[in-house]
Amino acid sequence: MTKVLQGVRVLEVAQFVFVPSAGSLLAEWGAEVIKVEHPVRGDAQRGMFRIGGVTFDPQVNPMMEHPNRGKRSIGIDVSHPDGQALVYELARNADVFLTNYLPEARQKLKIDVEHIRAANPDIIYARGSAFGDKGPDRDRGGFDSTVFWSHSGIAHALTPQEFDVPLTQGIGGLGDSIAGMALCGGIAGALFHRDRTGTASEVDVSLLSSAWWVTGQVLDTYLMSGQQMRVSVPQPGGSPFSPFMGHYLTSDRRTISLFMLVPGPYIRDTFEHLGLAEMADDPRFSTAEALMANAVEAGKAIEAAVARHDFDFWRRRLRTMKGQWAAAQSLLDLGQDEQALANDMLYEVERIDGQGTMKIARGPVQFDHEPARTCRAPQAFEHTEAILLEQGLEWERIERLKASGAIA
Repeated sequence: MTKVLQGVRVLEVAQFVFVPSAGSLLAEWGAEVIKVEHPVRGDAQRGMFRIGGVTFDPQVNPMMEHPNRGKRSIGIDVSHPDGQALVYELARNADVFLTNYLPEARQKLKIDVEHIRAANPDIIYARGSAFGDKGPDRDRGGFDSTVFWSHSGIAHALTPQEFDVPLTQGIGGLGDSIAGMALCGGIAGALFHRDRTGTASEVDVSLLSSAWWVTGQVLDTYLMSGQQMRVSVPQPGGSPFSPFMGHYLTSDRRTISLFMLVPGPYIRDTFEHLGLAEMADDPRFSTAEALMANAVEAGKAIEAAVARHDFDFWRRRLRTMKGQWAAAQSLLDLGQDEQALANDMLYEVERIDGQGTMKIARGPVQFDHEPARTCRAPQAFEHTEAILLEQGLEWERIERLKASGAIA
């Protein structure tokens, strides 16, 4: 894949998923990303070994691969004066400083914008936060399940009104990865702006702002009207307003979803693909107005038709249908999805234990139709000496820094 950020150097002082995922996308686009980790603990996420009900060997940690592939790791104690001095030295040769540390910690560790800009006035300073860098909750931390999911209203909107408590966020890192994409895009824009004007910007993205953006089309409507809706427990079959919108069960109890917002142009083609060609000539269903007026009756006919065949039959049969539909898949199904694989949405990296390769999802952007290529996430402190030697440090100084506990 074209390395559009080749030559850009990023210094990342961050943990967990949100902000590191921005660094992983920058690395996928060709940037050199140096990840600073605590010289004893490393990234706090290295100690985690369970997500989505799956337990794994923390040594071969897919939770580290997603937000950290393509980077190099250096162990620096940022609370140590000599460690802080090293961070400033690295910042002098960097284009971007990337962090998710809270304001109080940034000040305590002397890595806030004024400290980093003192070392390099031209550096882009990028912050990822839970609630934003202004306002009464500026100093509060949070994860995507608390801020992106619950605080933002997304959990409320997606929870059936029959339930007493909101749905739990079922996909770990969902909001983190969405916010990370936004932060990556903001950094790319700031790099472009600096190239055009010579001015280095500060970039801010929060989990909360990302949630409001992805819900914006509905949120804006609610804010204007003062009203909001909540979903009901999903049921098989068509919508009472349109039979071309709904979830239909196949003979093997899988789901085919129809979602044609404008059904008129698709009436004949849809009925023919469903084996109900005669319905296209029935005046009760032959126009959009009639179809919606008789939605329940048409939905029952479609429900019976879909139930006659299995999931694979309908996936093949509907491939040429003009209207919008989906074969409802699991995340595991997606790993074998022909369309996803044709578009290079997965690639393989070497496992950290040397036992073959592991598949990871690529970033959402592809340049020039070329598949992405990157390396595995680093082991904690894997590149400390190499990075410092590249910075011009003498080996004697590196040994002293190790002895003092400033580096790993």
